[in-house]
Amino acid sequence: MNVLDIKNLSFSYDDKSKIYDNFSLHVELGEVVCIVGPSGSGKSTLFELISKNLKPNKGNIKVGKISQIFQDPYTSFHPTYSIIDQIKDVVPLNGYEVLCEELNLDIQLLKQKPHLLSGGQLQRCSILRSILMKPDIILADEPTSALDNITQLEVMKLLLKFLDRTAILLITHDESLASWCANKTISLYKK
Repeated sequence: MNVLDIKNLSFSYDDKSKIYDNFSLHVELGEVVCIVGPSGSGKSTLFELISKNLKPNKGNIKVGKISQIFQDPYTSFHPTYSIIDQIKDVVPLNGYEVLCEELNLDIQLLKQKPHLLSGGQLQRCSILRSILMKPDIILADEPTSALDNITQLEVMKLLLKFLDRTAILLITHDESLASWCANKTISLYKK
């Protein structure tokens, strides 16, 4: 089942240089698709187009329910109130205890404010929030780049556990990560 279908997408911020020209992409449930490329190549722009924050010049994007995981977990949460309250503001907590167990996340940590958690703990909270939204596809923008190597691997393995219920479109600069986890890799490096 396709959860993302992009056909003949064209987009540019000005008339001079197209970021996307006749770009197509299909993502199915259970797939991990990685978008790799240098800064400024259009990786984040693609997420903005999929999220409908930008409008394509041409082409068509059909997408199911989206949730997002961002690069810096500390900017993903408001600093002044607890993680659990922030998650409740976005989505019902149905089944969160089971998910916390799957994520190796101590439920007591959810009662804390974000600055009291490590980057890895906070990124697990981001994954928890994202999975509770029951998305068809997760847009993950460099979700491990702010973490140390061991925590990066741990967080990615946890995220991949949920492919029975979602797909993942992952932006990364890390080509070894892409080759390790992706079913498909889309390179935005200019030829």
